[in-house]
Amino acid sequence: MNFIFKLVISTLAIVVTASILPGVSIDSPWTALVLAATLAFLNAIVKPLMIILTIPITIFTLGLFLIFINAFIILFATYIVDGFHVNNFWWAFLFGIILSLVTSIFESIGKPKNTDQE
Repeated sequence: MNFIFKLVISTLAIVVTASILPGVSIDSPWTALVLAATLAFLNAIVKPLMIILTIPITIFTLGLFLIFINAFIILFATYIVDGFHVNNFWWAFLFGIILSLVTSIFESIGKPKNTDQE
């Protein structure tokens, strides 16, 4: 159930972020759902491999290179998901940053409040 909740939140965040950025387009909400699932898969499988392969540069940049890895993952998703288009690397970079922020906001809104009363 938690995975479905996160997938729905990610889908909504993708739709909102793509509507904000002119360099990113999504053809339909269905495409956003497929993109959310694809990004979840890529972040679980490909991203750890890229992190391991780029450990020296990640250490040298004090972890800031991880943002670039995120942009590369988004660009890779453009080749996998039909209907998702990013104009260039810098739009993917900005999309990744804004998507992270919007997802965090949506997740904080969607969390159930602790209503334990004593």
